[in-house]
Amino acid sequence: MAHATGKSSPAAFAGWTADAGSAVFYAGADGTDAPVGYAVLCPPDFPREMLRDGDIELRRIYTLAAAHGTGLGPALMSAVLKEARGRGHARLLLGVHPDNARARRFYERTGFHVIGKRTFSVGASRFTDPIYALDL
Repeated sequence: MAHATGKSSPAAFAGWTADAGSAVFYAGADGTDAPVGYAVLCPPDFPREMLRDGDIELRRIYTLAAAHGTGLGPALMSAVLKEARGRGHARLLLGVHPDNARARRFYERTGFHVIGKRTFSVGASRFTDPIYALDL
């Protein structure tokens, strides 16, 4: 829990918002300001051997379960892709939990493909996530 709290803290979002190399996307419910989804585009944090000039990372893309199937995920992804291309990036990278089948299907439908793995620790636990890439 501490890992997720720190990585998704108000300070983390403030940092992304203040960073000219990053972009934060927010989706509100129809007719309200109630948050139902968001995405974060930022400089990549992957093993150096996976990186190329022009890479950028999709660090976060989430929608509430109630918004699944509404088109919000594809709309957020479209905004992210437009922004990344507009900034002149050549490739979009992302990491995803290997058991998150719904997200992996979404990324693969969008055209992403696995280019490697990233192993990292959270406390005493080690995790290995597939790394996806999409040429822009």
